[in-house]
Amino acid sequence: MDGVVCLVNIKLAYGKTGLEVMLPEGLHVDVVRPGHVEALADQAGAVREALRNPVGARPLRELVQPSDTIAIVCNDLTRPTPYRTILPVLLEELRAVPDDAITVFIATGTHRANTPHELEVMLGDEIVRRFRIVQNDAYDQDAHAHVGTTASGNAVWVHRQYLRCDVRVLTGFIEPHFFVGFSGGGKACMPGLAAFETIQRNHCARNMDHPQAAWAVTRGNPIWEGIREAALLAGPSFLLNVTLNRDKEITGVFAGDLDAAHERGCSFVKQHALAPVPVPYDVVVTSNSGAPLDLNLYQAVKGMSAAARIVKPGGAIIVAADCWDGIPAHGQYQRLLYEAAGPRELLAKVRSEAGQCQDAWQAQIHAQVCEKADVYFFSHHLSDEQIRRAFLKPCRDIAGTVAQLVQAYGRDTSICVLPEGPQTIPYVSTVRKE
Repeated sequence: MDGVVCLVNIKLAYGKTGLEVMLPEGLHVDVVRPGHVEALADQAGAVREALRNPVGARPLRELVQPSDTIAIVCNDLTRPTPYRTILPVLLEELRAVPDDAITVFIATGTHRANTPHELEVMLGDEIVRRFRIVQNDAYDQDAHAHVGTTASGNAVWVHRQYLRCDVRVLTGFIEPHFFVGFSGGGKACMPGLAAFETIQRNHCARNMDHPQAAWAVTRGNPIWEGIREAALLAGPSFLLNVTLNRDKEITGVFAGDLDAAHERGCSFVKQHALAPVPVPYDVVVTSNSGAPLDLNLYQAVKGMSAAARIVKPGGAIIVAADCWDGIPAHGQYQRLLYEAAGPRELLAKVRSEAGQCQDAWQAQIHAQVCEKADVYFFSHHLSDEQIRRAFLKPCRDIAGTVAQLVQAYGRDTSICVLPEGPQTIPYVSTVRKE
């Protein structure tokens, strides 16, 4: 954390190019970033090494017979997992299996299906041509099969075609997550390949309100515990997760047993992402980590949530997110926002039986942040009306908005900037430690 009293030129992670922000002179600004980790010198080689020397499991190629059918589960377009680096190495380790015995599953969860072009961008043209690709449709109940019930009583339904495969490889990347603790691990299976009812019961309002359903918390977090248990009920064979730096380059590879590899990866991320600050701030400026994570307002709730951890009650949060995908129009998130008169009404709705629907979990956190602080939103793709209907305040000039807030709060206004958004897990060290 670097405190400065001068003209501050900061580049926020925004879209594909970033956003330069010049804050006014004479202010005390703390800039909080995760510790930067250099990319591995040979990223493809590191993936190969991890597959051949996994944590708590036999090497992947020893798990596979030529007669096996293989499931490779990949993230959707909302995640920057570098599949153009990962998949060629993974497939080389599976070379004993013919192409027609390998299926690539896209773990969309409740998100929309990816377009053919998006699949080519994510996976590469060759992968799309060579292999069968199946995208999860959480609302097609017939496409899912019951695999058991978790300790909390959640009936787990997972994609039938995934379950029919002899060897199931979960892939993804590990980053801080605002209510699961960390991404990666079992999330590729649930919610990734699960039926809606299974996802909704896991993401219910009661679980979302649990104090352990928070950034960087796994054990004791009912949402993470339910995801892990669901994934284990579905029987994964192998995990391949990576960690990334701000340039979306691979900094670590964690492969092998679901629990052992994911725990090691989470520990690695925690070393660099946790960022203590001494006191809450009047104003927090944040991004949503840039593309692809800031593709819409739904995803930008993560940046809002990160900032809310260190803003004073009644303070202000300024979020910069590209939002080329809009609110978005698909799903129920926009409807939930637009039908409520304000955050309090929205919270009451999503906590009621009538409000338990797709995206209620995201709307719940959105409303909680807006109850704590005023949220200003900068985007090149959202109109002022769209922003206001989401209980946010339009911001077309971040530096100008900061200047206005300083004028309202006084010259001693405390300001924090999170240039990389939710890649940082800030916390007030005198109040809470992870």
